[in-house]
Amino acid sequence: MKYEVVPAEKSTVKITMTFSPEEWTAANDRAYRENRHKYAVNGFRKGKAPKYILETFYGKGLFYEAALNILFQDHYDKVLETEKENFTAVGDPALSLVDDFSETNVGIVAVTPVKPDVSLGAYKGIKIPRYEYTVTDADVEKEIENIRERIAESVDVTDRPAALKDTVKIDFVGKADGKEFEGGSATGFDLTLGSGQFIPGFEDGVAGMRIGETKDIEVVFPEDYQAEDLKGKPAVFTVTLHKITGKNVPALDEEFAKKMGAESVEAYVAKVKERLVKNAENRSRNATENAILTEIAKTSSAEIPDAMVESQEDYSLQKMEYNFMYQGVKLDDYLAYIGTTREEYKKQFEPEARTAVLHQLILEKLIETEKIEATEEEVEAKIAEQAASVGKEPEEYKKTMDPRQREYLANDIKVTKIFDFLMANNEMVKAEENV
Repeated sequence: MKYEVVPAEKSTVKITMTFSPEEWTAANDRAYRENRHKYAVNGFRKGKAPKYILETFYGKGLFYEAALNILFQDHYDKVLETEKENFTAVGDPALSLVDDFSETNVGIVAVTPVKPDVSLGAYKGIKIPRYEYTVTDADVEKEIENIRERIAESVDVTDRPAALKDTVKIDFVGKADGKEFEGGSATGFDLTLGSGQFIPGFEDGVAGMRIGETKDIEVVFPEDYQAEDLKGKPAVFTVTLHKITGKNVPALDEEFAKKMGAESVEAYVAKVKERLVKNAENRSRNATENAILTEIAKTSSAEIPDAMVESQEDYSLQKMEYNFMYQGVKLDDYLAYIGTTREEYKKQFEPEARTAVLHQLILEKLIETEKIEATEEEVEAKIAEQAASVGKEPEEYKKTMDPRQREYLANDIKVTKIFDFLMANNEMVKAEENV
């Protein structure tokens, strides 16, 4: 096999692989052996007819497609490996045959999207926002309250009306202009009041109802509601309440503190604050790093192939699907409810996906330009840190490590170093949005 690589448009390369007659014959013979079981000819058991008989009966090119697939699969990855210093493939290639394809001129053309080069703009001596998020006593109190709510014991309520934070089981029928609308009715629906799951006014209207009560709740759909025919429209929901479930929230006392792994209430509060402070520091760092890349991106550019953007869109959609799963909702059910498909919905991620890809390319280019490295000692220190976090010795921990984890840790060290470098070499100005 011989091949030629030439640059093509929009961050792609055109790889033309040509094969000798002997290679083509061998690929056809292999295609015959691997696919003959699919074809039957009178006088032969299925899969036992000779190759020339099958080609006579079904056509000379019967095994051409399979033979071409064999040649591509056997050689394409080898080309990418040979050329890895020159380019990095970032998506599947578009395949075609050479224009003058024949049995004596067998060639496959692969137009492959590749990682683009980045034209870096200014990245030193510029003014960049620096974010600093703080933690107040009120934040700590709210977090503890949320924790107590999450671990509260559920209890049936029969002696009072429904209140916010209760979970109610209801039937409801929604009407707009006197007619029921799609997705506006349900029976035996569990709703936590105050969760914001329904349009404004609905949950507040259910609060105050008693078991067995039926009530009409008047609401107005928001102007930005997903269903076009309901935007800004008034509607009436007829609601029947069947069950109220409340919560016994544990008191913030010594018993609760010990249950949560602390010796006292004071120790538990300090533990929660420490965690929130660490989260705030991480949030500050992440926001500042994003601000740095946003500023550098203003004067940088790259011809990003569609494959990289689509891959990032898929990642964003997958994250969203996991978030829905965490809430007990299937993404496909939600998309059906708002009347769209995965492909259509995914398009809304395009702008942020393109930005995310550009930021990642800029980061990699900066690391390369500034020759940022992760030493073996630094990687070993990271491994020791992770091992200690799970109560293991480094050598024991290494035995269970994913082979790719060392590379991931090395990259993480490089990213930290380049951002430290950028913060030290730019004018970091306290952002107005700090909280």
